[in-house]
Amino acid sequence: MKTALSIAGTDPSGGAGIQADLKTMTMNGVFAMSAITALVAQNTTGVREIVEMTPEFLGQQIDAVFEDIPPDAVKTGMVASCGLIEKIAERLRFYRAKNIVVDPVMVATSGDRLISEAALDTLKTCLLPLAAVATPNIPEAEILAGVTIHSQSDIEAAAKWIGDTYGCAVLLKGGHNISDANDFLYADHAGTWFYGAHIDNPNTHGTGCTLSSAIAANLAKGFDLPTSIRRSKDYLSGALGAMLDLGKGRGPMQHNFNLTGEYAKEAEQ
Repeated sequence: MKTALSIAGTDPSGGAGIQADLKTMTMNGVFAMSAITALVAQNTTGVREIVEMTPEFLGQQIDAVFEDIPPDAVKTGMVASCGLIEKIAERLRFYRAKNIVVDPVMVATSGDRLISEAALDTLKTCLLPLAAVATPNIPEAEILAGVTIHSQSDIEAAAKWIGDTYGCAVLLKGGHNISDANDFLYADHAGTWFYGAHIDNPNTHGTGCTLSSAIAANLAKGFDLPTSIRRSKDYLSGALGAMLDLGKGRGPMQHNFNLTGEYAKEAEQ
């Protein structure tokens, strides 16, 4: 059995983060492993508190995986601070990790910001250049490329700029600002559209985590990048199409953040 490692934060409600990654990788036929960057108190309506791991402990988790069960693919998700990103990049370079999928998580589906400005710069310079593919959504791509995206031509231009600037393939996901499920891949100086039917399902918490984890799982199994993306979109469409609804429908909660660790220090500055 092929193996995949998720390096990300937690979600106790099970819809996003490490919990979603492990479920997705398992359902896509690989042995799923994890290294936790942060404990996140969140659910489908918002983030309450973030408690980070130390870079040293995160490094120990990554070492424990690679020294025993080397992963065939790696997916990175929420990483909120510079020290953690630098540690991830250093260990992935050390082990010559392959099939790295970087999901540049910056804002939760609920709208909560999950990364500091300093950490964003570190992600750009340290992690994106290691990626086989980065999977930003439209708001994340707008931040990475410094542009506003309103059309398919804007998506193409932003993906090209990110890919050429940071030296990685880019899957720019639709769905935000543009009401479709079409994603654009920029790789090897060429672009490809992946079209999908829009599914009117309000339960979209964790869809980005799910898609990037499915791509990592399919890369681990030896599929090329376009095939991995198509298989992953089909998997996600099936999950959304099932229309599972577990929530109580109470609406968004009032957010009360209590950030700890390096993220809090950077936020204060």
